[in-house]
Order: sequence, then C-alpha cells, then structure tokens
Amino acid sequence: MSFFADKRVMVTGGAGFLGRHLVDKLKRRGCRNIFVPRSAHYDLVQMQDVERAYQDADPDIVIHLAAVCGGIQDNSKRPGTHFYSNLMMGVQAMEVGRRRGIEKFVALGTVCAYPKFAPIPFNEDDLWDGYPEETNAAYGLAKKMYLVQSQAYRQQYGFNSIFLLPANLYGPGDDFNPETSHVIPALIKKCFDAKEQGEEFIEVWGTGKATREFLYVEDAAEGILLATERYNRSDPVNLGCDWETSIRDLVDLIVKLTGFQGEIRWDSSKPDGQPRRRVSAQRARAGFGFEATTKLDDGLKKTIEHYRKMRQG
Repeated sequence: MSFFADKRVMVTGGAGFLGRHLVDKLKRRGCRNIFVPRSAHYDLVQMQDVERAYQDADPDIVIHLAAVCGGIQDNSKRPGTHFYSNLMMGVQAMEVGRRRGIEKFVALGTVCAYPKFAPIPFNEDDLWDGYPEETNAAYGLAKKMYLVQSQAYRQQYGFNSIFLLPANLYGPGDDFNPETSHVIPALIKKCFDAKEQGEEFIEVWGTGKATREFLYVEDAAEGILLATERYNRSDPVNLGCDWETSIRDLVDLIVKLTGFQGEIRWDSSKPDGQPRRRVSAQRARAGFGFEATTKLDDGLKKTIEHYRKMRQG
C-alpha cells in the first residue's frame, strides 16, 4: 500500500508552480485526502488563518511550499516582504503542527540560503559558513530559520520535521510575469515577445558569467515526496542534479530553442547575483534515493512548448 494512501496531507502553496506538480504526484501515489489552503481564503502570514487551515485540514503530514519568491529584480525591490512573509508563514505553520502533534512537517528551504562564496558544490555542512548573496539574503535567511526551528523542535519536543534545499526550479507552469519571474521564464518570455514584435535584440541582466544549477520541477516534486516517505532527520538535504551552467550558455540555449534570431545585449550595470551555484546531491541519494533525471535541454523544450500553448490561449 502507498505510504500516502491513508494519510491526510496539507500542502501549503499546493496551487502554485511546484505545488501543482507535487499534488498531482501525490494523487498518483494513492493519496485520497489532500488539502490545499488557497491564499484567497487563508493568509498564512496570519496566525489565526494558519490555525484555521489546520483545523479544516486535520492533517497527518504538512508539506510547506507556500512562499513569496521571485528573481533578482523582485528580491531587490521587496526584501522586507520576502523576509517577513516567508519567515512568518513557515515558523507559524511549523509551530501549529508541533502543537497539534502531527506526524511530520516538511519544510522547503532555498539554495539562496547558502553563503555567497560557499565552496562548489554546495555541501549542507557549509550552510553557516558565511552570509548569503546580498540581492536575495532576506529571502534566504528567512527560509534558513526553518532549519533552526526544525532542529530545535526535534531536540526539545521530538517533533519530526525535515528541511530540504532545492536548486533553482523551472518547468511548465512557471511564473512568466517579468516583475517577479526567475531567469528561465523571464528569458523565454523575452524571446517570444521579441519575435512577435519584430525586435532586433533582447537585453539580459549581468555579464552572463554567473552559473546556476536548474532542477526540473517534476524532479523536485519527486524528491520532496521521496523525502517525505523515507527521511526522518533534521539534517538539511539538498535537492539538485550535481551540475551547473553559465547564464550565457543558458541564454544561448533558450535563444536557439525559441527560434529568436536577434542580438543578445548584456547589461553589465545590473547584478549577476551569486557567482556560482551547484549543490551536492550526495546526501539525498544516500538518504532517500533521490536522483534527478531530466536534462536541461529536455526540460527547457517542455517548458517552452507549455509557454507557447499558453500564449496561444
């Protein structure tokens, strides 16, 4: 029988980008009782709404995906919002789960929590060896507090919570709003807009020298569910694919796959963000058998095709 068959599972953020993929996988695993607290009815920054969500869901397991997130531009514009909203949502959700004695709480962190100049690949033991990259430090530090809370609650209360650190996510259903999107959806939209409007160039922030590791959203959802089923420690665990690509190479690939034939202009006055990002996936492999399977070009093709259909209505 499936691990989830007789579990009541609350997925905060279950209607979002990652959440929709995770909920779909939960259903395919035989989970019959899934509760998704929608933001229109539950403001999880407010404690009374967190308590009401728990009362309505009566969960055995909580997978906390809800977050305020975005790319460099959005993090630079709204660092206070990113800090406060993410801190309060996660800390309160875990506290209410602890009070109610739920079986397990799964907290999702972020690769932005790592120090700006952490050794490559990022190892979980290096999390506290420096300050995060400045443009997303508020977001990264708010999320890292879930780890502090998880370990403190296990020590004091024996509360079963885990903390996962996914690499940069991408895939079908991503946020393509230029004000809040991350690099991949932002670039895809720029290429489609430029083709449609007959523009001769697109402008890209930074120098292109920074590197990133991109994890396909369905792989991330699978990793989270494997950890939920099999991992029961508060030591942080990365979810990644153990490779990185430069932003310049990423742009070249997206330009090729979208068919944009114009010029790429780099605006080096804008920030690159963290110089390099690549996580070690060793602990996830050893701890719960997670292995990312989607190659970047395959994932980009699926994402671009999804976006093409979305634009066509």
